[in-house]
Amino acid sequence: MRQLWIELRTLAKGAMDLCFHSVVIALSAGVAFSLPSAARFLGRDFLGYWSQIENDKVSLVTIEVALAMLLIACTNYLRRSIRDRKLAEMAAHTGLAYFFPTRNRLAENRMKKLKYAHGQVRNIMLIGSTGHRTFVDPKGDLHFVLKNCMEGKILLLNPHSDAARARARALGHVDSVTDGFPEQVAKSIAFLKQLKAAQKSIKLKLYADPPHVKLAILGDHMWLQHYHPSRDAHSMPEYVFRHNQDELGLYPLFYQYFVKRWESPEIPEYDFATDELVYRDSAGNVVNRKSFSLEKEKRGAAVLN
Repeated sequence: MRQLWIELRTLAKGAMDLCFHSVVIALSAGVAFSLPSAARFLGRDFLGYWSQIENDKVSLVTIEVALAMLLIACTNYLRRSIRDRKLAEMAAHTGLAYFFPTRNRLAENRMKKLKYAHGQVRNIMLIGSTGHRTFVDPKGDLHFVLKNCMEGKILLLNPHSDAARARARALGHVDSVTDGFPEQVAKSIAFLKQLKAAQKSIKLKLYADPPHVKLAILGDHMWLQHYHPSRDAHSMPEYVFRHNQDELGLYPLFYQYFVKRWESPEIPEYDFATDELVYRDSAGNVVNRKSFSLEKEKRGAAVLN
């Protein structure tokens, strides 16, 4: 069904491009055919009109004001065009491909389709808090992406950490409270276990420090949101960066940020088979194992992802 939708969108885009070129050709032909009439008007009729109004002060002042307003409008448009061009060049150098200031229904649908298109049968690297609303919920942006990915590396916030409890307290005013933080993480782990059982290469690590960014890397595109200290990340703007060939943009910076976080020996990996947190040294050797259980806690914790 999704593949059919993508094909229909491609067909519609091709039809729109064809209509646009047809309109441009029609306008060009219309301008070409109107040139003789315009030349006759300028050579004969315009001079006749001008001889009638050249001594009319009201008409002259009106024309001068209209021309002045037109000149001001053209100057402002030119200045804005130059400024917008500079901003567009800066955005291109940073690798910024899309920007979604709000998450209304249209924006959410577009973000979901973009993530699905760029994440098909690819590796996914994700930093989040609980992951529940991001990939466990069937309506989540990465639900089908994770189901179809080749490999997934996921970093979630440890619900037993002080940072998780502090963030839950900070977001306690959120009205859309359903499940508590540990319950959401438990559902995320259960979802990842299902993917693991389906022979997917899925790895999960749990960090304990306060979350700073929500990051998803899908091939050569990266989605980024900021974790505000007292606001739900779902309400924050979302930026999409594309990997530039010259590597001058922000994509490599955040890619290296993820790699360093993933390889940090301070962040344990979750063992899906034994429900343990596995600590490794810088060489990758196992140095410690701790049992990890998600007991029921007070419901009413804020939705953090």
